[in-house]
Amino acid sequence: MEQLARPLRSVLYIPASKARILEKATQLPADALIFDLEDAVTPEAKVEARKALVHALDIHDYGTRYKIIRINGLDTEWGREDAQLVAQSGADAVLLPKVNTPDDLDALVEIVGENVPLWAMMETCQGILNAASIVSHNRLQGCVAGTNDLASELGCACDQNRSALQMGLQTIVMAARSAGLVAIDGVYNKFNDQEGLRLECEQGLALGYDGKSLIHPAQLAITNAIFAPSTDAIELARRQIEAFDEIERTGQGVAVVDGHIVENLHVASARRLIKLAEMINAAAS
Repeated sequence: MEQLARPLRSVLYIPASKARILEKATQLPADALIFDLEDAVTPEAKVEARKALVHALDIHDYGTRYKIIRINGLDTEWGREDAQLVAQSGADAVLLPKVNTPDDLDALVEIVGENVPLWAMMETCQGILNAASIVSHNRLQGCVAGTNDLASELGCACDQNRSALQMGLQTIVMAARSAGLVAIDGVYNKFNDQEGLRLECEQGLALGYDGKSLIHPAQLAITNAIFAPSTDAIELARRQIEAFDEIERTGQGVAVVDGHIVENLHVASARRLIKLAEMINAAAS
C-alpha cells in the first residue's frame, strides 16, 4: 500500500469514552486523530466507549483530519466487536495494538474486510524483531511506535535521549521506509514539559519519522512546527532543485549550492520536502 499523500505531523490520541473531548477534537489542529478504545478506556467503560465513538463519528465533522480507530487486541473480549465497528464507522483506518507477526494483521483483515487500511502498533520485542515481515503486509499503511509498552517489556531505563529504545525506534522507521509506509514516533508522557517535547520531536524527525503521536492538545503546536519544513529548508530545497535542473539543461559541470555538491538523491529529498510543505499549506487553507 502506498504512503499517504498527506501531512501526518501530529497524531493525537482521543479517548473514545469522553464525549466532550470527541467534540473538541473537531477544532484541534491535529493532522490525524487516533480514537482510542484500548489504553485510554477502562475495562468497565469499553462497551459504552464503543457506542459513544459510533455516535461521535456520526454527528461530528472532523474535516480533513485522518481518522484512525485503535481497537483492543483481538485476543481480548472487546477486540472483535471493536473491529466490526471500524468497518461501518466511516473511519479512515484501524490501528491494531501489539502486532507481533503478519498473522495478527491477517486476522484483522478477516473481520474488517479488504477495503479498510491497517495500521500497526509496534510495541513488543517480537514485533520489533519481525518488523520487516510485518511491513510487507499488503493492507498495512502505517506503523506507530508504542514506546511505553516497549520500554515496559524491555524493562529498560527511559532517559531524555531514549538511549535504550534507539534500536527499536530505528528498526521501526527503517522497516516502514523499506515498504513506503508512514512511521509515527511514540508519545511523550510529560505533556506540560514543552522543552522536553521539543527535544523528543527533534530526535524523532532526525530519525526519519513522519510525525509524532501525542496524548494532549497542548503538544500540538510544537509538534506541528518541528515536523513541518522550515522557511530556510524550503528555500534551500528550491535552490538545490534549480541548480540541479540548470546543470541537467546545459549538460555542463556539477550542481553546487552553498559549497555542497547536489546530486539526484538530494534533489529527490528536496522535492519531497517541498511537496510536504505544499500539503501542509493546502490542509490549512
